[in-house]
Amino acid sequence: MKKDLLLAKFPEVKILFEEPLSKYTYTKTGGKAEWLVFPKSNEEAKEIVNWLKEEKVPMTILGNASNVIVRDGGIQGAVILLSEMNDIIVKENRIIAQAGALLVDTSATARDAQLTGLEFACGIPGSIGGAVFMNAGAYGGEVDHVIEYVDVLTCEGEFKRYYHDELAFSYRHSLIQETNDIVLAACFNLTRGDKKEISARMDELTEMRESKQPLEYPSCGSVFKRPEGYYTGKLIQDAGLQGKQIGGAQVSTKHAGFIVNVDHATASDYLALIHYVQEQIWDINQVALETEVRIIGED
Repeated sequence: MKKDLLLAKFPEVKILFEEPLSKYTYTKTGGKAEWLVFPKSNEEAKEIVNWLKEEKVPMTILGNASNVIVRDGGIQGAVILLSEMNDIIVKENRIIAQAGALLVDTSATARDAQLTGLEFACGIPGSIGGAVFMNAGAYGGEVDHVIEYVDVLTCEGEFKRYYHDELAFSYRHSLIQETNDIVLAACFNLTRGDKKEISARMDELTEMRESKQPLEYPSCGSVFKRPEGYYTGKLIQDAGLQGKQIGGAQVSTKHAGFIVNVDHATASDYLALIHYVQEQIWDINQVALETEVRIIGED
C-alpha cells in the first residue's frame, strides 16, 4: 500500500492517518485527512511533494488552518500541514519567517527587534504562508506593504523566489493563488522604530480587536470579502442577520462579519449559514458576497 511506502520513505516525518481536521481548524469543524503530513524543512517538503506527485497521490497544503473550512467529508490523499516549519529570523531590518510561523508571532518578533511595519498583523490568526497567499491585512496594513520576497516550491517541484513586484498583490489576492506554488518562507523589509511606540500601537490594535471581534468562540475570522463600496458587516447587520443560527453555527452578535461555532457546529452548518447570508444580502441589496475563507474538501 502507498501508506506503507510513505512511512518507509519518510521514517523521520510525523504522519497521521484518518486524522480529524477539526483538531486543527480554527472553526473546530471538518472531516478527516486521509494522510496528514508535517514536514520540518524546505528539503523535506520538497521530497514529500515530489514523491506524492510521482505516486499520483492528491495533495492539499495548509498553513495553520485558520482561514479555511474543511467540508465534513474530509480530504482524500495527503494534507501537508506546514505548522512545524515555523522559524523566524531577524537580519538587520528584515524578518525571514517560514510558512508555518504565525503572523502574530512574526509581528511580536518585529516589535522585539524594534522594527516597525508589521503592527497591523498583531492580531491576525494566520500563518505566513496563508497571509502571503491571500494578502492578509487589517487596520490599514497589508502583507503587500512589507513583503520583499517569497520563497516557494513550484508545481514542478523546484525552489523559486518571487520578489514583491512579481507577486501581483491586490485585495485578498496574490500570484500564488494562480500558480498554486507552495509558500515556504517570506522576507519582510521593515524600518527601524521605537519599541515603546510599536508596542503601544500593537496594544491599541489588540484592544480594538478584542472589543469588536468574537474571540471567545471558534471562527475562521472574516468570512466574506469586502464588496466594493460597502462594508460587509454593516450589510449583514442592517439585514437583521446577527444571531441567525443554523445548527451550531451563528452569525456573531458581536461582529456581523464573523460566523462563530457556538454549539458543536459542523462544516455543513457553516456552509448552510454562509449560503443563507449570501442569498439574503443579494435579495435585499443586490450585492454578491464573495467568501474570503477557503472552502475545501469532500461533501
